[in-house]
Amino acid sequence: MKKSSLTILGCHSSIPTKKFHPTAQILEMKGYSFLIDCGEGTQVQLRKAKIKFNRIIHIFISHLHGDHFFGLIGLLSTFHLLGREKSITIYAPKGLKEIINVHFKWSYTRLKYSIDHIELSSHKFEKIMENEKIEIFSIPLKHRIYANGFLFREKPSSRKLNMEEIKKIPDIKIMDYQNLKLGKEFKTNDGRIIPNQKLTFDPPKILSYAFCSDTSFYLPIIEHIKYVDLLYHESTFLKIEEERAINTGHSTANQAAYIAKKAEVKKLLLGHYSNRFPNIKEFEKEAKEIFFNVEASEPLKTYYL
Repeated sequence: MKKSSLTILGCHSSIPTKKFHPTAQILEMKGYSFLIDCGEGTQVQLRKAKIKFNRIIHIFISHLHGDHFFGLIGLLSTFHLLGREKSITIYAPKGLKEIINVHFKWSYTRLKYSIDHIELSSHKFEKIMENEKIEIFSIPLKHRIYANGFLFREKPSSRKLNMEEIKKIPDIKIMDYQNLKLGKEFKTNDGRIIPNQKLTFDPPKILSYAFCSDTSFYLPIIEHIKYVDLLYHESTFLKIEEERAINTGHSTANQAAYIAKKAEVKKLLLGHYSNRFPNIKEFEKEAKEIFFNVEASEPLKTYYL
């Protein structure tokens, strides 16, 4: 299985340009490809990143400002034109379902696949998806309109069999493997107890990723993202524009760094840059005054958890 990774498709705010693309990213985790936000031009960026469209079955939209979902209807239309039959689930604020349905109604389009809409309206930290491998939570954000971040967290894996050691004990049969994977000790026919740690390896570390955009500087986020391996936090402005950040419901780079430091995350990725700051390394420099492990995210770059 591939390593868990995040591919940035777009990381700028508002107006797309030749160089700047609005928010969209692909999280690869436990064999799934999650699309997070879908700004204008996302499907072009997906092609550039060589990400297969048919692997996307879950889409998460943070809020209903255009730079976070204007690319979605185009992507859904492309799925249809490519003959997609596999259903898709969209987790988004209430209202997006209506927007999508109106478009396809008046374009007289009957999709070849179904869309399952999970409409979000809660202002609480809640689990919105779960299966045997992963669990996903909504994170309440503070913005001009209703907005959520998302926490993606792997579930613990089974222990890995140490076949070299297992072969040394003839009493162990294939039927015993599952108990060993669950961490149980093994008792031989003559009564000896073999410690599980001698027969198995520790499972892979549980990884987690948190996406927090768009949001003002909002301390309640911290309790929900404690110790995550990778945090993407918006940094629309530099601290010289802090008043503008407050007025528009956004954060500065140093505020994002403060959140990362207090949450004790492993690494911080900055993004959602205002186009008035063409040199994104300025954001990174400002954030590093507070939090050491920080990077300014770049389009079409992949980051590993």
